[in-house]
This record gives sequence, structure tokens and C-alpha cells, in this order.
Amino acid sequence: MVEHQTTSAQQPSKAAGSEFAIDLKKVSKAFGPVQANKNIDLAVKRNSIHGIVGENGAGKSTLMSILYGFYTADSGEIWVDGQLVKIKDSSHALELGIGMVHQHFMLVENFTVLENIILGAEGETLLASSMAKAREELARLAKDYGLDVDPDALIEDLSVGQEQRVEILKALYRGADVLILDEPTGVLTPTEADQLFRILEQLREEGKTIILITHKLREIMAVTDTVSVMRRGEMVGTVATEDTSPEQLAEMMVGRRVLLRVDKTPAEPKDVVLEVNGLSVTDDIGVPRVKDVSFNVRAGEIVGIAGVAGNGQSELLRAISGMEAPLLGEVRINGELVRFDGDDSAAKVRQMGLAHVPEDRIKMGLVTDFEEWENSILGYHDSEAYGSGPFLSPKQSIAEAERRIEMFDIRPRNPRLKTANFSGGNQQKVVLAREMDRDLDVLIVGQPTRGVDIGAIEFIHKHIIELRDKGIAVLLVSVELDEIRALSDRVLVMFDGEIVTELTPDASERDFGLSMAGVDPKEGA
Repeated sequence: MVEHQTTSAQQPSKAAGSEFAIDLKKVSKAFGPVQANKNIDLAVKRNSIHGIVGENGAGKSTLMSILYGFYTADSGEIWVDGQLVKIKDSSHALELGIGMVHQHFMLVENFTVLENIILGAEGETLLASSMAKAREELARLAKDYGLDVDPDALIEDLSVGQEQRVEILKALYRGADVLILDEPTGVLTPTEADQLFRILEQLREEGKTIILITHKLREIMAVTDTVSVMRRGEMVGTVATEDTSPEQLAEMMVGRRVLLRVDKTPAEPKDVVLEVNGLSVTDDIGVPRVKDVSFNVRAGEIVGIAGVAGNGQSELLRAISGMEAPLLGEVRINGELVRFDGDDSAAKVRQMGLAHVPEDRIKMGLVTDFEEWENSILGYHDSEAYGSGPFLSPKQSIAEAERRIEMFDIRPRNPRLKTANFSGGNQQKVVLAREMDRDLDVLIVGQPTRGVDIGAIEFIHKHIIELRDKGIAVLLVSVELDEIRALSDRVLVMFDGEIVTELTPDASERDFGLSMAGVDPKEGA
């Protein structure tokens, strides 16, 4: 057996008769005036999958960060396997057998899988000896838990689902018996999410305890044994999953009844607003990602693009929005040709009436070191609404930001707070408010509800439908097939960079599944 950074001898012995792997009692944590956690009680049974749900900003991630040693609680107790502990930092948490897989992976992109797993846990004077033992242990873990991944592959060459496997292996390699997963399917395709659930069930069968933080009620109902609901920093309740329903959980999360379906009337499309003709896009090394794509979107309709992530949807959106120039083809807005020349193409496209909500809010939608009000005007800072002439007025800009904070229910309601301090869902609302609350003709949206809670999903869907009904042309990309089918009036399916078919939203799951795999539904078995 390889020498872990953490050994079983360092971990507390399991108290005889202790039912719970984790037991938090009256845990509280505040950040200045914001009470993130208030008198939280949470008991997690050993060898179970325990879900934690709540709106964005409910305090779920803060609570788990306390358990993992990122934060220190202001008050309360933490019991691990029946023993009272004070967790100093994440290294101490690992010594206690607690590992965490974060929403945004913490991997070195130009290192191999093996190098990432051993990083910080070498445990040998001679690195070669340590690497050999780690390779042997990694092979055992991969076999035991169905976490197959090439140990010599570079992280940058892996899919998102494979990167997540590496994070789980890294925690197991360090001796984790309790594994915390924070929004683990937020960046996964439905197929990858199903694979993850099978892995979690295998981990439970092998004696591990899983804490699953998610806002997706389908996942909670599918994979957990018990679920706890948080709202505004407090614990609302804990129930056996088999004794509840998505509707009951949603009401507990939000404090009111939530519509779990999209309520919309039939579209009334008018003139073509967005035209894409023969568009082709290559990546940085010349590999074709979008291949001769043509379609149009009319005023007053939502056209969805369905497909497994990585089939050209991202590159298509970036090209249409002016973020990267296409190799071939043309884009027209209200009949006017978009000229992709110079570094200001995205600004030109915005001036033509197109707004863009990018797929990755962190990399492309926000500057997280900026305050909320600065992000609220990003890309539109030369508008008269934010000043006069060449001079920006912080007072006017902050007033506009405050108005949008109220309109889009962004929490905390503080435009002077750095955007890095907002939850993922509230960061998404900042981007959506900036792009949707303006005079526009076309809205292109990538993954509008990625990492967003159930109440915010209802809110975002409602606003997208309202824009459609006002005569805006909407192009929607989402890996959530249910979302595509619920919002779209027409659906285009992309596979390997091409539009392979057009389907109605009420087409069967079989037809969608075959099309997304590049198989003609008429020919599929």
C-alpha cells in the first residue's frame, strides 16, 4: 500500500456505536454583516449519500467549507465519527478523513493525472519511488471504484467528466472516508452526470460517506438517501429522500410554491432577425469546430441548440457574438452584415443590437476582482446611462446597478461588493441582468442556468420567455435537454460541428438522443 499524506493511524478511531460520520451542532459563521450560517445542525449517517439543497447564497458551500477547514466557525461544534474536533485547515480535514471536490476543479492543467494526484502528498524522499507507489495505488483505486482514467494523460487533454474523476481520485488517494461534492454536475453532460451517480453509489457500497451539494432536484431524488434543505443561512429541515418530492423540496428551499415547468404561450414569430450562413470556425491549432452551419432566428421565437458539450456549440456562440472571427461564412443582424475585423468585433455586434450571455461566466462574463456595479456595466460602460461624454459617473452606474439588483433579485444587495464574493448563481444573475436589461434585438444565451438554484431557474426562464414575447429573437444553447425542450420553439441538434437535424421540442427522448449521437432517428434502432 502506498504511503498517503494521510494514514489511517492519523484519523480518529470510529467511536463505538457512533451512527454519524459527521455531526454539526449549532454551527454559525458571519462575514461582516452577512450571516452565512446560523445555528446549523446537520447529522450525516455513515455509508450514505446525503444531499444538501438550497438557493444560491443559502450557505451550503460556506457550511461545507467550514467542515473542510477553509473557514473556521464562529461558534458551534463539529463531531467526526463520534469525536469532537476543531478543524484547523484542509490538511487537518484530510487527516480526519474528509475530502472535498470543488465546483471549480483545482488541477494543474499541464501536469499529468498522476502528477496532480501526488502533488503535495509525495510521502517519499525519492520522487521516483513515490511516483511508482502512487501509480500502483491509483490503479487499485480506479479499479475498486470504477474511476478509470489514464494516469499519464495531461489534464488539459481530458474532458470535464474525466477531470472530475481525477479530483475524486485525489481525495481518495489522500484517505478520504467522507467525500464532499459541491455542485458536481454543473459542468457535466447528462451522460457524464449519470456516470458520476454510478460512481457515487459504488463509493457508498464500498463504505464511503458522500455529501452532495446540488440545486438539481432530479439528482437529489435519483441518488441520495437523505436530504437537508437550507434557506438564507439556516437549516429548514432534513427528510428521507423516499418520503419527499421535488415540489416539496422546492417549496422548502424557496419558502413558496415554485413552478417546476415553463409556463408559455405559443410563439408568434415575425421577421428574420439573425441569419447565419455557411459559418465555419476552427480552433487555435486549425481543427474545424463549426462546419458550414446555416440557420436563422426570427423575432419572437426561441431557437434552441441541443447537443453533447464539445460539438461546436461554444465556438458557434463565440463567432456570432464577435468574440472570435469565423473562418468562412457570414452573420447578419436585421439584414446588416456583421464585419468581423479588428479587435472590437464584439463591441460592433453589441451596437447592432445583439446581447450575449456567455457559457462560462467566470472566464468570459465577469471580472471577479471588480465590484458588482463595475461588472454590471462591463462592455456597455460608454453608454449615456453611465455618464456623459467620455466621463464615467460611478454614482449613475451604481444607481443603475442597484436597480438591476432589485429587478433580478441579486443577493447580497450590495453593488460595492466584489463579484468574487457572490455565489455562482448570483454571479450568473449579474451577467443576465447586464445583457437582458437593455434595448436589444437578439439575445444569444449559453447555459443560462448552469450552477443556478431552482428558484433562480424559474426566474431566469420567465425573463427569457418575456423577451421572446416582446419580439426579441433568442438563440439558446444548453446541455440541459429538459431546459432546451421547455424553452425552445424550434430545436437544432449539433453533432461534430454540424447541424444534423431540426426537431420540435416535443420530439421523443429517443429522437433527441440518437440525433445528439449523430444518428438519424429514422435509421436508428
